[in-house]
Amino acid sequence: MSMVLCACASSLALGCADDGASSSETGASSETAADETTTPATGSADAGSEDSGDGEASDDETETGPPPADMPEAPDPDPDPIYDGEPLPEAPPGEWNWIDIPEAECIDGSPTGIGVRYGISDEVVIFFEGGGGCFNEATCGLFYASFANFDELTFDLLWQNTVLQGGIFSTLNGDNPVRDWNFIYVPYCTGDVHAGAAPDTAVPGFAFGAPQQFVGFTNVHHFLDRIVPTFKDETSHVLVTGISAGGFGAAFNYDRIADAFAGSKVTLIDDSGPPLSDAYLVPCLQQTWRDLFNLDATIPAACEECFGDDGGGIGKLANYMANKHADQTLGFISAERDLVIRTFFGYGIQNEGGEQCPPGIIELPMNPDYFEAGIYSLRTTISPQPNWGSYLMAGTSHTSLSFPNYYLTNVNGVRMVDWVANMLEGQTSHVSP
Repeated sequence: MSMVLCACASSLALGCADDGASSSETGASSETAADETTTPATGSADAGSEDSGDGEASDDETETGPPPADMPEAPDPDPDPIYDGEPLPEAPPGEWNWIDIPEAECIDGSPTGIGVRYGISDEVVIFFEGGGGCFNEATCGLFYASFANFDELTFDLLWQNTVLQGGIFSTLNGDNPVRDWNFIYVPYCTGDVHAGAAPDTAVPGFAFGAPQQFVGFTNVHHFLDRIVPTFKDETSHVLVTGISAGGFGAAFNYDRIADAFAGSKVTLIDDSGPPLSDAYLVPCLQQTWRDLFNLDATIPAACEECFGDDGGGIGKLANYMANKHADQTLGFISAERDLVIRTFFGYGIQNEGGEQCPPGIIELPMNPDYFEAGIYSLRTTISPQPNWGSYLMAGTSHTSLSFPNYYLTNVNGVRMVDWVANMLEGQTSHVSP
């Protein structure tokens, strides 16, 4: 069995959490004055301020090779797509069950599906798993084995009785605000942060298993074709969340999930997938992802600022979602110096003013001070939006929601689990050391 539970082969293990001792603030609160404000997420949101951290984008381009000649379009981009598949099968509450989705596939073309656990309330959690990225020889080589073959056997042997019993998945911890909710578990086996619509795509320099199936976004369409008919007429609240690559995936897929569940509360909590601005997630790296994953077909077309001429603009999703879904609640969680995300963003730039997208294989993290500046720049950008909140921690740790840190982390007297509960009630706040 090639899949391992968060076996971090190196610091690049996107989606693996530090669930023991970490450099995050845990336990007793810091003596630093709280930087917390609380706002009910209601009403119309004004456009956020310009990100003062943006610098001049480089014209340098990463050599990714041409996209496939017959690149297919993403599923219907209509804001109200019809999800009319067969409802998910019934099952007793509290039991995890694997559901094969015949149309869905992993990066190697192997079949996949979703995990389902019914609860005793009408609310639903859609959780996107994390676990790396595949966009060059180094990243694909490190994580490929973890992307392939996520099927029922993998789910039963390695996930449902371990990771899917703790953290936000716990049904026993009375502090967990979603312990009684229905859960949909979206596995991560496509290497494209759940955002790709690019089958049969070659990664320059990586020949193993070629071509690759970067179809995470397409898979979610097929998942929603079963999920929406099951819950749409019954649920009052949907939480869209995920960790690391799944945090990015939750953000990338939030817009169409919110549209599909129009009339219900649809909350976003992105754990460790920060949509930083172009100064930090530089346009040439974004262009690499756009070309490989066909992101221009999966990012909402109405977000005009998301399509920069130089390949940048992905970070503009934050304000786009806040403005379009002004009656919903959106939040992100991050360590100030998250080592894993710094390593991935380091393929684009490592220091302010440094070379962008340097050639060759590099595994050097972005400078921690520069990354921290990017995190706070993001918070400055979203702060004017009353429906955005954030929870920032000191240190370099990576992901919390699936692990004990969900309950143990305390920043200036505010526990993470309590911040999540408040966000679910529409009470947004910005918490930091």
